[in-house]
Amino acid sequence: MPARQSIFPSDQSRHALYEQHRYSAAIQSGDLLFVSGQVGSRDDGSPEPSFEAQVRRAFSNLHAVLDAAGCTFADVIDVTTFHTDPEVQFETVMAVRDEEIGSSPFPNWTAVGVTWLAGFDFEIKVIARIPS
Repeated sequence: MPARQSIFPSDQSRHALYEQHRYSAAIQSGDLLFVSGQVGSRDDGSPEPSFEAQVRRAFSNLHAVLDAAGCTFADVIDVTTFHTDPEVQFETVMAVRDEEIGSSPFPNWTAVGVTWLAGFDFEIKVIARIPS
């Protein structure tokens, strides 16, 4: 079994967040990439104030991690999203999602309603296959 390898985006500004909470942005194991939950955090770690901005920033942060591993959203095979108020947030998330994920075939997607995301209202984590 190959050893796990930490992957971090080239933008150094978010490394303090990873160090503070002791996690990797993603782990590569073989040709699979397991991306930690990405939130709509600004460079200082604080949440974007509007919900739509949080969702867009979470996707932007996700793209940075995927890019660091040589992946795009087309390589994503499984998505899990976490929502603090799914009924109210669903329309906004779907609008941004439609812009971000591209065309069919779509990845698996599981949405989970939660009560706490450390001050955020949306989080996205994925599993991707790293292209050879």
